[in-house]
Amino acid sequence: MGLLTGAVSFVRYKVEEDKLPENFWSFADDRIRAHSFRDIDDNYEEYSIGWVSILNMFESDLAPPSYAVGDYLVLSLRIDERKVAPVLLKKFCQKEEERIKKEKGRPRLSRTERLEIKERVHLMLLKKAMPLPAVFDMSWNLSEGTVLFFSNNQKAREKFEEFFKKTFELTVSLQIPFLTAGHLLDPAEAEILDQLSPCILI
Repeated sequence: MGLLTGAVSFVRYKVEEDKLPENFWSFADDRIRAHSFRDIDDNYEEYSIGWVSILNMFESDLAPPSYAVGDYLVLSLRIDERKVAPVLLKKFCQKEEERIKKEKGRPRLSRTERLEIKERVHLMLLKKAMPLPAVFDMSWNLSEGTVLFFSNNQKAREKFEEFFKKTFELTVSLQIPFLTAGHLLDPAEAEILDQLSPCILI
């Protein structure tokens, strides 16, 4: 579920760096444009990742009005991936190997020949496969330095963490409830957390 849907699931991050780059919105505009999503529908690339509008996954020509909301920066991370199912690759490789063995009148093929067949068949199947899109929303509270990423999927989180750092040259760290409480409580109240001990609830 995304930010604009009725029910959402998300994880909270903290931006490690205390200060944002100078002239932040100008900096962000340059970085977001440089890392916006590039479509791979019309080529044979296997993977593409980049930022798109939170309102429209097909809008990647981004400008500040589309992602600057008060003190928030809101974007969606789109990941398109073109895959060949292993069972499909194996099937067509075996089919091609049998064809070549009959054509050459040989009982078996060399390892080099089999690898060449695998590469050729993989490319052939890749050209027929359409990239599958996945879109994940992100909301960054600039004044608090907190980021909400609207997915609990571990693989998606890892890609987000890496791409966020690549885009903004800033590092985010996942905030478990204990760490989040430390940020939300007043300094005097936060001392209470140091006195807590873990419990096993079974």
